[in-house]
Amino acid sequence: MIRAPIGNFDYWDEWVKFSEDRIKEDLERISTPSKNPVYRPQFIFNLTMEFPRAVLRYYSRGDLLSEIPQNFDSLLDTWELSNKLAKEICLQHNLETCRDWHFSLSDLNHYNWCFWLVGLALCLDIPDDQWQRLILLIGEEGEDVLLDRVIASRQSDRKIGTNLLHKKPYQRLLTALNAPENEQPELLRLFVENWYKELDRKGKDQLWWYIYGDPEKHPLEMGSYFGRWCLEAVAVVKAFGIDDKLCLGHEHYPGDLLRPEGPTTHPIRQDTDVRNTPGKSWFKKLLGK
Repeated sequence: MIRAPIGNFDYWDEWVKFSEDRIKEDLERISTPSKNPVYRPQFIFNLTMEFPRAVLRYYSRGDLLSEIPQNFDSLLDTWELSNKLAKEICLQHNLETCRDWHFSLSDLNHYNWCFWLVGLALCLDIPDDQWQRLILLIGEEGEDVLLDRVIASRQSDRKIGTNLLHKKPYQRLLTALNAPENEQPELLRLFVENWYKELDRKGKDQLWWYIYGDPEKHPLEMGSYFGRWCLEAVAVVKAFGIDDKLCLGHEHYPGDLLRPEGPTTHPIRQDTDVRNTPGKSWFKKLLGK
């Protein structure tokens, strides 16, 4: 079954394959010398961002969670390589930056990206060595009370900040976390319900993925849409055991990430063709299974 609220099997099959092909081709490209070394750090970071996008496309299509490749090792490898090369290139060419990304939690794009990765890491129970590499890449310990507390659920020595960097929409999530247990389900629902619209920003402050799938601004046929999943909510639920029953079935809540053995928490869509089994993952296909 398709978990995302829009897109049929043809759409998801096409764009899952796009992610698979792009990852394979770009991994081959970065193993050879670059014709444009100054752009190479940005090119590699673009590849870094494709790994979680692929995971979310698999999830949106309805693949079994056990079939979805985590790709965390490759994600971490490419992010680390991008950082290393960016430092070298900037020093060599006397550049302030050579990547079109603001690597600071004060920037909503980066904060959202890091929160998503932490959420996926917690839900997928990545190994400790990968977790440590991820936290080192995120850095900025003590900068944000919410993200610090989520990270501290697996890393008890994490310094907890006192400031919330992005109050809209994340104050709602922090309020749910701080509330008495009996009030948490409703407050978590309110966060999920308001998450997408309260992430709306104007101009250059808009999140890179925000308009994907918008029928007017960036329609589905453009292929960029990979779902709009509130990974921040499942991160907090996973970290602190909050009751998420009121969020189940919401179009933005990826509840199946917390229930890998099923049954699905998403409503059955009547507007798609029935298919008995989800598509095989690229790892399975490479192995001929």
